[in-house]
Amino acid sequence: MNSTTLRAEDYLRRIRSSSVYNVAHKTPLEHAPLLSKLTGNDVWLKREDEQPVFSFKLRGAYNMMSRLSSEALSRGVITASAGNHAQGVGLAAKMLKAHAVIVVPCTTPQIKIEAILALGAELIVFGDGYDEAFEHARTLGAQRGLTFVHPYDHPDVIAGQGTIGLEIVEQRKGALDAVFVPVGGGGLISGIALAVKELRPGTKVIGVEAEDCDAMNRSLQAGHRVQLDRIGMLADGCAVRIVGEETFRIAREWVDEIVTVSNDEICGAVKEVFEDCRAVVEPAGALSYAGLKSWAAKENAENLSLVAVLSGANLNFERLRYIAERAEVGEGHEGILAIEIPERPGSFRELCADMGARNLTEFNYRMGDSRAATVFAGVQIRSARELDELVAVLRAKGYRTFDLTADEVAKTHVRHMVGGRSPDAEHERLLHFDFPERAGALSTFLDRLGTRWNISLFHYRNHGSDVGRALVGIQVPPESKADFERFLASVEYGWSDETSNPAIRMFLGG
Repeated sequence: MNSTTLRAEDYLRRIRSSSVYNVAHKTPLEHAPLLSKLTGNDVWLKREDEQPVFSFKLRGAYNMMSRLSSEALSRGVITASAGNHAQGVGLAAKMLKAHAVIVVPCTTPQIKIEAILALGAELIVFGDGYDEAFEHARTLGAQRGLTFVHPYDHPDVIAGQGTIGLEIVEQRKGALDAVFVPVGGGGLISGIALAVKELRPGTKVIGVEAEDCDAMNRSLQAGHRVQLDRIGMLADGCAVRIVGEETFRIAREWVDEIVTVSNDEICGAVKEVFEDCRAVVEPAGALSYAGLKSWAAKENAENLSLVAVLSGANLNFERLRYIAERAEVGEGHEGILAIEIPERPGSFRELCADMGARNLTEFNYRMGDSRAATVFAGVQIRSARELDELVAVLRAKGYRTFDLTADEVAKTHVRHMVGGRSPDAEHERLLHFDFPERAGALSTFLDRLGTRWNISLFHYRNHGSDVGRALVGIQVPPESKADFERFLASVEYGWSDETSNPAIRMFLGG
């Protein structure tokens, strides 16, 4: 049967007859107490990150491959994937005793490459992105007579993913108002939508995409498939330039809406998923969590029964560094400001006092002008409204203040580049201080320092540990050197004099 003639009831039969449970598990539907409290709804998480390959993708891959003829299996299969589908094909091939060739782009995380190799598949790394890997796999498959296992745009793959929808309906016996699904090429949301809408027609099916990788959203708005010129790679498991033909056809009819979220919101969701159920999911796996939270806030949704599909957990450990840096902003708990203050002793202390009883998460400054100083500051907030109020207060007190919270360059680059050499930083001592990380600790430290010496450099970032670390440049004229030594002797915090540190002298010296 041609896929374009398949009706919803045809798909439901395919979903129900799927053989995915030869390799896949019926994953839990777990309550999310944190997100439930944050949104005022009853939120549940479908834990596809607990599959044998830590992703839902093995369902569709196995379902399609198990339906191939013995002759086709004996020739072998080939696919292109950013990693999760590849692992699904690799495991299915191992179970079905077939040879699998996997083509991945060079951007594929190492953890996924190692997992593919561990399954015994033949791995080929080709191209800078999925599209190039896809075309190479198609060409190579035709040359070698291999069956191409599409990551998302095939009825049997869609039906395999649809078993998740069946499980959700079976596991939520009570109310089920909406299901949130991450969207890449569209196979997952197509399968889930077909199953859920056939069995629970009143339930909304809502897709979630990253703002910089929203091919399905743009396609649905345009009424035809739209190919993106560029795509973001944070949520690499959903990074496709164009959605499938069949998945687009299904989404137009059965998907209620698409929500897009920022990379910061995705990073915040990764953190909140960990806090909710102690699971570390990949950015694509956290998309639905971020989308549910965003949708509930915009719609003022309350007392609804909502499900988010956690689609995968194949995360490179190194990426956690970036995720942790951006999570506070993504959760709406950190604001980033640029504040201009007078260049004179005590101005830091005055600024902290004027900011009120707020926890500062970051404080970066390097002397560059003898009249004014510009501080790059992070501040802990509870809402965007609170940040707007703080900006208004600072401006009313005479500080030139700019909100950089949504400025990508500021968050990615500028915060790490506040520094450099300063010809005006005469008689500068550079010291590293460790002090207990608690609310008000930075203000207490500045109070102790007082207004006797001018601060020429300040770098502080709250990293969530029990100790706060600050690198401070202080101008100490010769006549006050003895007084400064007495001050250091009285400091109860750990400190070290880094004035002669070679790295500091090379990059920050006067």
